[in-house]
Amino acid sequence: QVQLVESGGGLVQAGGSLRLSCATSGRTFSTYPMGWFRQAPGKEREFVSAISWSNGRTYYADSVKGRFTISRASAENTVYLQMNSLKPEDTAVYYCAAQRVDSGSYYYTYDYDSWGQGTQVTVSS
Repeated sequence: QVQLVESGGGLVQAGGSLRLSCATSGRTFSTYPMGWFRQAPGKEREFVSAISWSNGRTYYADSVKGRFTISRASAENTVYLQMNSLKPEDTAVYYCAAQRVDSGSYYYTYDYDSWGQGTQVTVSS
């Protein structure tokens, strides 16, 4: 079982930037995909971004494409989410998630087996 710990959330003004980090432990940081999801109050958890180590591809929700960038540092067992040009509608708790094996599907919460505790991102207008 892998443990995931997010950090880097906070309060930022619209147009600002934040970088979220997700540190992994408990299992070899090998080739399993990692994803970021977010959940705003009263809404369902939604896909933000994912990275597939096996094919090197990245995936983004339309709402964040061009503003957010996902990356991973294997030596540090960490995945990052760089968030630029933040908008008030980006306000949510952000969660990182990991798959045990690369399922080839990355957009749904049920694709993932392990979750972090979440980090709050608040964007003021």
